[in-house]
Amino acid sequence: MTEEGARVSRRKLFGLAGAGVALAGAGAAAGVGFDRLGDGATAQASTSTVDFHGEHQAGIATSTQQNLHFAALDVTTTDVAELRQLLRTWTAAARRMTTGQEVVPNGAVGGAAEAPPGDTGEALDLPASELTLTIGFGPSLFDGRFGLAAKRPPQLVDLPAFPKDKLDPTRSGGDLCIQACANDPQVAVHAVRNLVRLGFGVTEVRWSQLGFGRSSSTSRAQATPRNLFGFKDGTNNIKSEDTDILRDQVWAQAGDGQAWMAGGTYLVARRIRMHIETWDRETLDGQEQIIGRTKGSGAALGQAGEFDTVDLNVGGAGGVPLIAEDAHIRLASHETLKGARILRRGYNFVDGSDGVGHLEAGLFFLAFNRDTRTQYVPMQQALSAKDAMMEYVQHTGSAHFAVPPGLTPTSDWGDGLFA
Repeated sequence: MTEEGARVSRRKLFGLAGAGVALAGAGAAAGVGFDRLGDGATAQASTSTVDFHGEHQAGIATSTQQNLHFAALDVTTTDVAELRQLLRTWTAAARRMTTGQEVVPNGAVGGAAEAPPGDTGEALDLPASELTLTIGFGPSLFDGRFGLAAKRPPQLVDLPAFPKDKLDPTRSGGDLCIQACANDPQVAVHAVRNLVRLGFGVTEVRWSQLGFGRSSSTSRAQATPRNLFGFKDGTNNIKSEDTDILRDQVWAQAGDGQAWMAGGTYLVARRIRMHIETWDRETLDGQEQIIGRTKGSGAALGQAGEFDTVDLNVGGAGGVPLIAEDAHIRLASHETLKGARILRRGYNFVDGSDGVGHLEAGLFFLAFNRDTRTQYVPMQQALSAKDAMMEYVQHTGSAHFAVPPGLTPTSDWGDGLFA
């Protein structure tokens, strides 16, 4: 082969690698225009880091950052050693990126001019922005290709079909997931892009989603944000301060079925299209009846303040409950669900238009729970069948992942899986 031919071949190869990265970053421009600090955050807050190590992975009960890049990937290799090594490589890169460093020292511009850079460079000069990187394993990873069938947790079920779902298979499933949350969208995109790049030849992007403007709070220090329907979202969400509830409802225990998952959790990701044009023609009273809360304060109907205890039995005219039988907060409440709760960590999205004059907008819903079979599934079955809000939303993507426990400075994301 001539030197010129080799150069063309290399360009073609790197072009194919870039295509996978482009898929992971598709629609990135939609998030870049938003305030990078957001939520009144200060420059000091944007420089802070979140510890990558701990009993649980960061990015779950961590105070929710302003921006998200989520990617689901398929494993393309059949070599278990390659997959095992990739998880080691990803862990090392994540350790560095979550502290604001390049993937490798001097990776963007300090390497050999004749070789591709070791870091893509778009996060140079940007602070860590509280970046967290969280990984999960999908049911399909345990299909026998890598000898992991016996390691599949019983909680990691294939999600059932829910009423009114209209799932796109190209936005669903995945062997692995990477969740990057940060207060700067470019930091989150950079992190996913580089992990995808490191996985070239071993993994490929199946689908990805950008999110902006967190739609939930995971700490009492955070104000409750609003979703694209204009309502405060996740008022009753589990908070990081609720350690007993987290232990009982979120964190897996050694006796749950797979000891290697102790300290981990189970993640349900749902892409929810919101028909905002239809919603915007609903009356204010109608909107509040559908949600079960006032739009201004966020208080449950019949209450004065946002955090006042919800009374599902408070009566209105003629003894009819103020919170309707098909109101969203009634059907999603832990009282209705026999005590089951989930930790929400969602984000708004706007992915252009749908081609017929409507915005492709909605909520990218992330839920963490200890046992999806007894927590998320019953909740979603009730909402799908009865929730008045289902007239205005449609679930278009769905995935389920086992999120392993946190790491020590000497462990990696594959340790428990391949022990």
